[in-house]
Amino acid sequence: MKQDEELKREIARGREFLKAHDWRRWEGLQTDQQREVPLPPFQKPIPADVDPANLLELPAPEELEPGSMPLREAVENRRSRRRFSDAALTLEELSFLLWATQGLRRVVNGWSFRTVPSAGSRHPCETYLLIERVEGLTKGLYRFLPAGHRLLRVKEGPGLRRRAVLALVGQDFNPAATFFWTAVPYRMEWRYAAASAKIIALDAGHVCQNLYLACEALGCGTCAVGAYDQARADELLGVDGEDEFTVYAAPVGRPLGEGD
Repeated sequence: MKQDEELKREIARGREFLKAHDWRRWEGLQTDQQREVPLPPFQKPIPADVDPANLLELPAPEELEPGSMPLREAVENRRSRRRFSDAALTLEELSFLLWATQGLRRVVNGWSFRTVPSAGSRHPCETYLLIERVEGLTKGLYRFLPAGHRLLRVKEGPGLRRRAVLALVGQDFNPAATFFWTAVPYRMEWRYAAASAKIIALDAGHVCQNLYLACEALGCGTCAVGAYDQARADELLGVDGEDEFTVYAAPVGRPLGEGD
């Protein structure tokens, strides 16, 4: 009985989280933006001691030819595809998927404008990739750098795939690459304070839906994954779990079967 009551309270808190906030509650309170605290960077900085060999150029977005599938067909064909073949992705295909999900169109006075919408153009998500089979890339963990459209190789070595499967609570899709998205919550809190959590969740949805449609356009597949082990996922990505933490994941590859 006690567990039932606790579950009901958790469900009620979840419903409140999803509701629109009463902005009038915060009249008179100032956000960091209103206090004229400097705008937080739109991208995690590149570590000062990074080996230049770990900074990898991607094919430029304007040079990509992602296919000619009409948008209507991509939307109609969209499925969650959970089984993948052993085929590799090309570097051009990966570049297109990254551009479609977090591509940078322009930066104006520190504000980034991208290929996905974000409340107040705050774009709180960072993209990490566990690469298994992408032509031209060694296996390992990478972070996407929208500024300059590059990859930063974060770590290599045996055991990464095993750790990723554990982070995804045992789900092994045999992906060519797995997208992991983290949130850097202060980017949103700087502008929206207590309303930020809900908005970050909405932003992550925008990003993943673009991945679905971009995959369909390429003849690839993906599946949004919300079931993951928070501590293991954060440890895999090397984030602190407080100022940056995992919020979403999606395996990508050449699909086997129709999906659902």
